Amino acid sequence: MRKVYLVGAGPGDPDLITVKGMKAIQKADVILYDRLINKELLDYKKSEAELVYCGKSPNNHSLTQEDINRLLCKFANQGKTVTRLKGGDPFIFGRGGEEAEELALKKIPFEIVPGISSGSAAPAYAGIPLTHRDYSSSVAFVSGVAKNDADAEEYWKHLAKSMDTLCIYMGVKQLPDICDKLIRHGRSSDTPIALVHWGTTKVQETVTGTLSNITQEAKHLKNPSMIIVGEVVRLREKLQWFEQLTLEEDSSAKAVVG
Repeated sequence: MRKVYLVGAGPGDPDLITVKGMKAIQKADVILYDRLINKELLDYKKSEAELVYCGKSPNNHSLTQEDINRLLCKFANQGKTVTRLKGGDPFIFGRGGEEAEELALKKIPFEIVPGISSGSAAPAYAGIPLTHRDYSSSVAFVSGVAKNDADAEEYWKHLAKSMDTLCIYMGVKQLPDICDKLIRHGRSSDTPIALVHWGTTKVQETVTGTLSNITQEAKHLKNPSMIIVGEVVRLREKLQWFEQLTLEEDSSAKAVVG
């Protein structure tokens, strides 16, 4: 049956795939998957399903977005069930909207299967609640990349004090500039900030600091990393459950081996 599923694969932990997302993988004739998905999810596929890698890393795209759109339409028009497997949620900085537009234009049936976004999952695994009655009543999910320098100034000016918590995607490369702009437009230099690298995975690493020192503290971190800015970051010291769980599991495994 000709149909395309635009599926959010979640933030990295394979257990965080939705049941509906898993079913879409299982029924697919063709799966187009991104770089940031957990490859364990591909174990759910049919043995005869075709896999197409659509990985994108900064400044290095194996396929352009136009190529991906074209392939989705091509496979669907061959009468195949197609699953487009995207990291996080397809409609939150996943360009799923662009793919859905193309499918709608070509009158190809499609479904959107939401996924857990790294913007909410990475902070949760780092022990950072995005809202809290004592610290934050508002949160914004924003891109660390503006269209141009002129837009960027106004962009960060608006965000600096309009929201209690900022969750910033794709901002590691621009981190020094982001911190500078937030301070310049009214955020205290002592505002807590955290970077969560490969959130929800076994190699998750979290670094905290303030707007004034995080660039130095987190200089070793690369993408993919979520940036969280706001007073809620202070709660991590009390709520960092995932690292403790990992240590306990490692200790248990060593005890069994021993």
